[in-house]
Amino acid sequence: MTQTTTLDRVPRGVSVRVVAVDGADAIARRLDDLGLREGVRVEVLRRAPLGDPTVFELHGYQLCLRKGESGRVRVESIGGDLA
Repeated sequence: MTQTTTLDRVPRGVSVRVVAVDGADAIARRLDDLGLREGVRVEVLRRAPLGDPTVFELHGYQLCLRKGESGRVRVESIGGDLA
């Protein structure tokens, strides 16, 4: 069974695969435009000192998102547990 969570809950240094982006509004469309689509591999690089925002790597570039945005991206683990 595959464990799923949202991108804002993934620990630093862990890679995950996007399952879906919640919503059908402008923010969801913008996340899609930025490359957060089903099947895309995302790695959590670093978090700001207070935990928000977070820097992710996908498609060879770095993307910085706030918790409200990254919390809309549902992800699954790649080969291991999401501790």
